[in-house]
Amino acid sequence: MVVCGDDALAERLAAELRELYRAQVTIVVPSARAAGEFAQEGGGRMRAAALLNRVQAAMSRLSPSEGDSLAGQTPRVMEAAVLGEDALTDAGVARADALALVHDDDETNIRAALAARRLNPRLRLVIRLFDRKLGQHLAQLLDQAALLAQPGLDPEALDNTTTILSDADTAAPALAATAVAGTGKVVQADGLLLRAVERGPDGRVRGRLATSGLCTLALLSSSNNDPTDTAGSDSSGAGQEEPLLLPDDEAVRTTTGRGSLILDTVTPEESAAPPHRLAARTLPFGQLFSRRVRWTLAGLAVCVFGLALATWATTESHPLGAGYLTLLDLLAIDDPAMGQPPARQVIQLLTGFAGLLLLPVLMAAVLEALGTFRSASALRRPPRGLSGHVVLLGLGKIGTRVLARLHELGVPVVCVEENPEARGIPLARRLRVPTVIGDVRDEGVLEAAKVHRARALLALTSLDTTNLESALYARSIKADLQVSLRLYDDAFATAVYRTLRAAHPRALTRSRSVTTLAAPAFAGAMMGRHVLGAIPVERKVLLFAALDVAGHAHLEGRTVAESFRPGAWRVLAIDSTAPEERESDPGAATKEDRGPALNWEPRPEYVLRPTDRVVLAATRRGLAELLGTQTAPSAASADTSRQ
Repeated sequence: MVVCGDDALAERLAAELRELYRAQVTIVVPSARAAGEFAQEGGGRMRAAALLNRVQAAMSRLSPSEGDSLAGQTPRVMEAAVLGEDALTDAGVARADALALVHDDDETNIRAALAARRLNPRLRLVIRLFDRKLGQHLAQLLDQAALLAQPGLDPEALDNTTTILSDADTAAPALAATAVAGTGKVVQADGLLLRAVERGPDGRVRGRLATSGLCTLALLSSSNNDPTDTAGSDSSGAGQEEPLLLPDDEAVRTTTGRGSLILDTVTPEESAAPPHRLAARTLPFGQLFSRRVRWTLAGLAVCVFGLALATWATTESHPLGAGYLTLLDLLAIDDPAMGQPPARQVIQLLTGFAGLLLLPVLMAAVLEALGTFRSASALRRPPRGLSGHVVLLGLGKIGTRVLARLHELGVPVVCVEENPEARGIPLARRLRVPTVIGDVRDEGVLEAAKVHRARALLALTSLDTTNLESALYARSIKADLQVSLRLYDDAFATAVYRTLRAAHPRALTRSRSVTTLAAPAFAGAMMGRHVLGAIPVERKVLLFAALDVAGHAHLEGRTVAESFRPGAWRVLAIDSTAPEERESDPGAATKEDRGPALNWEPRPEYVLRPTDRVVLAATRRGLAELLGTQTAPSAASADTSRQ
């Protein structure tokens, strides 16, 4: 396996491949000159050493028997000024099984992917791209190039040859869910939607009885003072009980005093477009004109209509003629009513006076409409009476996806971003989301975002210290504010969580790591499997994947009940359609073309056939064992507490 990158995702991915999949890994990092670190010539070597130290730390946690199986497979770390054909050749791409391109720059990943496909047409590519549409076109291009380079190759053999992933898309549903108390954690891949909700020890979710759900995904380690999201804590330390992932029915019945995570709903219909998208088709009169202007125009219209009726009654003319005379008088272009009855003269004077009142009202309406169109391209300021919203800090790649997700859920959001040219600013402007431009560490910025009236703070900047500082300052303004932090370092996250919970025991505190959520999906894709997504359980992860039963001794020929391995994996759904008729990617299928293929309530006595495909929930180590990369089959069941 070859991993190209130099950020946190590359570190996590390299450790994932080595620790769980026992794969031989080559890591390619930019050199110091490529990174622009002329003042620090050893910068590239420092990054390379950091990656190597991370992998070695993962190996040190293995048992002696497991470590012996990795003898002679020391990870190779190399530097490259330019990630071109020469660097990829030196990394052994021509002989590699898979290549992960996880640089933060889309252009760098695309250039390397095109070069790698020329070097090895059979290479499995996993590319990190933020642009979804570009990723779809790139995957089609690379698959077509692989097919043309190998005449006579069956197109079905190209399944999973090119996989486009985004760490932002993988982590956004879980991050958005943590910002809304009671919202279930979700894994979404186009047409497929899995939702999990937290249930307290009393069996209730947000004051109502929870449904039994399809299955219990986990027994949580703590539920005190956190009834809506017991999985908000960080990684457990010494003296704390670990969450129990994928427990069996006996453990669920006998365990008391702990919350649980249940698979509550698996319904693609829930991902339908929200009502506000349809409402956008109507004329936005309420946005163009203020309430005062609308009521004034309505009052003048009623007065003019009354004057037209009076003209019709006094002149005994046709109704259309009376209306025409009223409009002429309103616009002051009719002849004076000299020598006509007094009633006609009085009506003409009143109509002319109404015309004088109409002119400034029309001018105000025109100015308001122009101002609305001018401000449509500007960022909105938070309204005065706004309350119960979510304050989102950071509009980078992660913040942009989370903002889109919160908007789809109908959650009011106020964004705070220091850089006016940030990636998410155009989205905030298009969605008309209130945005405050400024450094969140400066005094008055969070106050401008109405944090004292907010229900949650979601800190998603790229700096752990900035997220912590903003959380502490927000808690000083509102002590019971729900806080969700994006933190990379597990030890730092544990210390932050314990301190905040001790200082504010009645407030909800949660921490999430984007790389922890994304790395399992990237590693699974490198192994050639459909990893649909991940759900965080405290600081741990449950993976949802689609596997073909054929070739898996733990699944083939066994019943659904027999295939269940507590703490490792559990079959959730079965696709029994013929392989030539089913979709190649169950996560990308829509509800129209997938139909009833997926059975989400399989019978325990159903025997899994080689032609079946299953959707299962698994721990990281359990999925690695299913893929046949564990040297000791008992390692997963004996060491699941370290997930």
